[in-house]
Amino acid sequence: MTHLASDDPARLDRDWIWRMLSTEAYWNTWRERRDIEAQIDSAWRVVGVYGPDGSQLGFARAVSDGVQFAYLGDVIVDPAARGAGVGKLLVRTMIDDGPGAGFRWMLATKDAHGLYEQFGFRAPDATVMERPGAPRR
Repeated sequence: MTHLASDDPARLDRDWIWRMLSTEAYWNTWRERRDIEAQIDSAWRVVGVYGPDGSQLGFARAVSDGVQFAYLGDVIVDPAARGAGVGKLLVRTMIDDGPGAGFRWMLATKDAHGLYEQFGFRAPDATVMERPGAPRR
């Protein structure tokens, strides 16, 4: 199956993104649709992966200073398309094939560590600190 990756925000199927993030994402327990819309609109870069029929199969967004650092977030693949290379195409397009290829990238995730390790991600060392946000609903 041939998949196409695109960083054109106009091509995104926002209904699909909301559906996936509101039903499939363990990390999306507090955001409402307007929050997701605002995050997409203010993202440094967004990438979608599409099937041969043009339907959206995957999504990722990044926040960046545009110079040396980026945070990868909301990486989601349609359950029916998992295991078909969609996640790899998403991450490769976002990280290696775009303007942030030389950046330091970070993400927070409970799963898919093997996928991210293929792109050079590793667990943080003692130099990383985090200030958690306020508890949400």
